[in-house]
Amino acid sequence: MPQKIILSRTDNLGDVVVTLPLAGYLKQVFPTAQIGFIGKKYTQPIIEHCRHIDFFLDRENVLQHPEQLQADCIIFVFPDKELAQIAKKQGIQLRIGTSHRWFHWLYCNKLVNFSRKNSPLHESQLNFQLLSPLQITTVPPLAELANFYGLVAPENGTLPINIDKNKQRIILHPKSKGSAREWSLEHYEQLIQLLSPEKYQIFITGVAQEGEQIRQQRPSIFDYPHVTDTTGRLSLPELMTLFVNCHAFVACSTGTLHIAAALGLKTIGIYPPIRPMHPARWQPVGKQATFLVEQKNCEACRKTQQCACINAITPLQIAVLLS
Repeated sequence: MPQKIILSRTDNLGDVVVTLPLAGYLKQVFPTAQIGFIGKKYTQPIIEHCRHIDFFLDRENVLQHPEQLQADCIIFVFPDKELAQIAKKQGIQLRIGTSHRWFHWLYCNKLVNFSRKNSPLHESQLNFQLLSPLQITTVPPLAELANFYGLVAPENGTLPINIDKNKQRIILHPKSKGSAREWSLEHYEQLIQLLSPEKYQIFITGVAQEGEQIRQQRPSIFDYPHVTDTTGRLSLPELMTLFVNCHAFVACSTGTLHIAAALGLKTIGIYPPIRPMHPARWQPVGKQATFLVEQKNCEACRKTQQCACINAITPLQIAVLLS
């Protein structure tokens, strides 16, 4: 039985969030084991607020100080040549990775053969394929995975914005830094118009660059009396605090969508019917998570960021789900 297991996922925020159930499941199977996580520095607040993870290692620090990498087992959820090389040099006994990366054949001693691209499984379920060298062959259904996140918002978190406790509080996250097909800003504004100022308080979230894009492309979104612009104003822990003080979150397939779902917020994802961007692979997984997608097979906009199918989803459809 391994006593110290490290998960390595050094890519994007959303990918890190959907890996958290892996830590929760390992904690259930090996309750006395320490579970660590190697990630990028900006994902540290998420990882440190997962109760199933005992310690965080910053990838860049590990590259500079390889002696930090001490464990019985390391699982490369995201392939990383440099970390795999260090893991072998540090003598980690069990080094698990996909067989689809040539450098894993040099540095990992347990290779798992599976394809993410062609699998019908959700991204979070695909991660479980890497547990087979630990004699774990179960892949939990999506409905159960929500129980393994272990993500909690910061205790006593404060916010630099005002929250109206007498209203339904809705978060809209219109941008994705280009990582996903986006619902149009025109649709977001129409949704805002459908949500009464007497009943709703609406927060627009995103990094500063995304806020500037919205102001350039559709500045009128911020002109409504029940809309608060938080773009560029919240740290990641503050964003998590805002989530647990709101009722619902609406976005396309982006990292913050998965955070909201993991925290148990009513989460509505808006998706294109294009593999592998479709919800079967990337839908939000949570106790109150759902999604909307056109029921068709679309290839017409695969090579463009403009997606007619995602914009066929109407603001009224979202408003009905929020009511």
